[in-house]
Amino acid sequence: MTRDFQRPGRSAVYATGGMCATSHPLASQVAVATLASGGNAADAAIAAAVLLGICEPQMTGIGGDCFALVKPAGQERVLGLNGSGRAPRALTAAALRAQGHAAIPPGSAAAVTVPGAIDAFCRLSADWGRLGLDAVLAPAIRHAEAGVPVAPRVALDLADSEGLLQGAARRHYLIDGRAPAEGALFRAPGQAEVLRRVARQGRAGFYEGEVAEDMVASLRAAGGVHTLEDFAATACDWTEPVTSRYRGVELIEHPPNGQGATACLMLNILGHFDLAALDPLGAERAHLEAEAAKLAYDARDRFIADPAHVTRLSHMLAPATAARLAALIDPARALPDPGAASEAVHRDTVYLCVVDRDGMAVSLIYSIYHSFGSGIASDRFGILFQNRGAGFTLAEGHPNEAGGGKRPMHTIIPAMLAREGRVIMPFGVMGGAYQPCGHARIVSNLVDFGMDPQAAIDAPRCFAGPEGMQVEAGYAAAVRDALAARGHRVVPLARPLGGAQAILIDHARGVLVGASDPRKDGCALGL
Repeated sequence: MTRDFQRPGRSAVYATGGMCATSHPLASQVAVATLASGGNAADAAIAAAVLLGICEPQMTGIGGDCFALVKPAGQERVLGLNGSGRAPRALTAAALRAQGHAAIPPGSAAAVTVPGAIDAFCRLSADWGRLGLDAVLAPAIRHAEAGVPVAPRVALDLADSEGLLQGAARRHYLIDGRAPAEGALFRAPGQAEVLRRVARQGRAGFYEGEVAEDMVASLRAAGGVHTLEDFAATACDWTEPVTSRYRGVELIEHPPNGQGATACLMLNILGHFDLAALDPLGAERAHLEAEAAKLAYDARDRFIADPAHVTRLSHMLAPATAARLAALIDPARALPDPGAASEAVHRDTVYLCVVDRDGMAVSLIYSIYHSFGSGIASDRFGILFQNRGAGFTLAEGHPNEAGGGKRPMHTIIPAMLAREGRVIMPFGVMGGAYQPCGHARIVSNLVDFGMDPQAAIDAPRCFAGPEGMQVEAGYAAAVRDALAARGHRVVPLARPLGGAQAILIDHARGVLVGASDPRKDGCALGL
């Protein structure tokens, strides 16, 4: 599908010597510079990700979690890296229920799980990087001290969420009591000091000593039950991805506690319908996608949890399960709106991907969950804590019931596509609950409708969630009317649905094709 050059838009980016795609230009620049200086895709991904915590502080940061998929150079196997943290050992769902909570309050210390991203970055660097943490973290340290000009989309999101910041977080993340405006310099000297310690000491610079003491003291002052032992025990895991096939391609997703299996199930359901025969921007395709999402997300909310507590994953991924669910879809009538899950729909995540000249590919997603996470920051260093614990349920006996040492169900999911056993595209979609639906849509845009990666990302989106059928402005009014006629509760969107990045690996021509979502401030850059 060729872009209409008379209309606003952006072209895909072509290169041969390496490629990155991130949600902020500075992060893309740093990633490409890391590749140019001899680093590989793992080095570039870490450098860009950590900098994004300064460029987009409401989206992510070192107080959050990450997941990654890694395809090493010279190999076609894909490894998963689970960099999600655990609830403090003393947390119990029973105590929270006794306090009168039906769900974990997202702005409370009870929602703060121990940050897992730094441990994962250290492991990724040690196992697969070339340059070492001191070189990889240097750009983020420099920018955190000197300041980063606030980009337009970031400014919009900061202003939306400044009221969520509490206590010390307001001192560290606001300027004169207000969210930094577009073009203002945001500085994070406390985080620069933390990153210097990590560069020198590795994970111990974060999970032990003064930095850990600052985090634990701040969380306990906010009512948390976190301990220094909880932080010291944090450890990421290498994992085996889950997969599904869709019309000649293989979708590769991170396993639970991420929701990647939801995207696999959704595509398995959609595989029972001839989407390629439909208008890609028509009501019929949007309706089928919405119905498949409702069914796949219902399975997610039943089964996805800490890996040690997941028992029905094979059932969720089985072809027979998808066939039974597909049979429930009425092409002319909408199923009821899904109930609210344990997490809220939100848009606060960063995703990036990197492919280097040797063929290593990294798909990495990194988040503090809700905008500004819990809204709680450590007093001395200003580390903003995620509220991933809000992804737990308090339903007694549920696999995802909150509990000490458990990982909650996670919305963030990196992905890759493969064809005939070869990885052809790392990609991901930001946007909380929307992400599995976004993965399915991008894969369908590529496979069913022949779009290039940039067009697949640019195309308008819709999502059927608890709030109703959210439809982006790119859809025609007639499509909205047709969806309403099918029984969908069509609702307006104040902000676009998520954001995305992708890098297509054209093995036949030896070319990389990068794409970055115009819904964000970022770009793809190549060498």
